[in-house]
This record gives sequence, structure tokens and C-alpha cells, in this order.
Amino acid sequence: MYIPKNLEVNDPLIISELIAENGFGALISADLTATHLPFSYEPNDAGLGLLFGHFAKSNLHWQTAEKQRVLVIFQGPHAYISPSWYVTKPAVPTWNYSAVHCYGYLTILDDNENQQAMADLIVKYEPELLDHSDIMPADYQLKLRNGVVGVKIVMDEIQAKEKLGQHRKPEDQKGVFAGLQKSKDLNALSLCAYMEKRNLGTGS
Repeated sequence: MYIPKNLEVNDPLIISELIAENGFGALISADLTATHLPFSYEPNDAGLGLLFGHFAKSNLHWQTAEKQRVLVIFQGPHAYISPSWYVTKPAVPTWNYSAVHCYGYLTILDDNENQQAMADLIVKYEPELLDHSDIMPADYQLKLRNGVVGVKIVMDEIQAKEKLGQHRKPEDQKGVFAGLQKSKDLNALSLCAYMEKRNLGTGS
């Protein structure tokens, strides 16, 4: 991913939060096959960590990706930026966004590991489901688990980028932030909230 130095993210905590909040990623193997999957992320002391997910067993991508180096792309908040929001003229439209690219080697989980990985995903998105055996009986979970292949990606490289207009003049940043705040587009509002949270590109 092309990352100018002033847009690069190196803080493991920020990267971890970006992945956690945007955990539906695109896994791409060397043959350019892609599968969209939900992932859970387990960071480590080296600032990299592990990704856990699962394929449908009928999706043979897991076979070609096994023991191969793969790329997983996580798309964070993003939105169109109008040139009319800038004080500085001339200007052109652009797109502001955050994204994380994770590289690493994919291996297959055994059933016990996959059971734990799938439980971790449930805990992440709807933990109360684990207390409702009427909704997810153990035998039903086992039946469905037999239809998937759990995977682990041991990451060896992470690239992260925040293009939030932080390189623009403060008055241009304020114009963009105000434009996003007034937008009715959900992507724009999501980006605006992210910029406010990160205190980047807001002109403050």
C-alpha cells in the first residue's frame, strides 16, 4: 500500500482498534483469489499478532491459501471529500479513509482451536448468544462447524494508513470536518466520528 510518511500509522493500539472495529476483511492469496471473512485479532508484544477466521468448507480457497503468505485488507471509515469544502482554491475531489493491510502465513486450525476461534467471534459481536442454548444448541453448532474450515494467520507485516486530511491547512481541515458533519451519508458521518475520535483532520 502506498503510504506517505505523514499518513503512516505505527501505533499498535491504533492498529488493533482499527482491526477490531472493522473486522470484516478481504483475504487475498498469491493467485489473486479473494474471500471476504470476519476475523478476530489477537495482538502480541511484537506489535503484529494473529488473525483467526473460517472458510466455508465448500470454498476451496482455503486449500490454495494453506501454508501460503496471504494479505488481509481491513477497510476503516472512508468518504468522499468535496473540493467545495476547502478554503484553499483551486481544489479537486478526493477520498479520505483509513485502512490496514495485514500480511502473514495461513495455517489450518484443528476442531478444538476452531471451536474456540468461533466462540471468540461470538463474544466479540454478540456474547449473550453463548448463554442461549435454545438459539444455538451444542449439537447444531457442531453440525455447522463441520461445514467450515478454521484458519489462523501469523502476521509478519502490518501496513496502516490514515488519510484524514491532516496534511491540509487548518482552515481546509475545518471546512472538510464541517462538510462531513452536515452530510446525510452514513459513510461521511462514520468518517467524521473517526476523525473526531483520533483528533486528526479536524483543524483543531
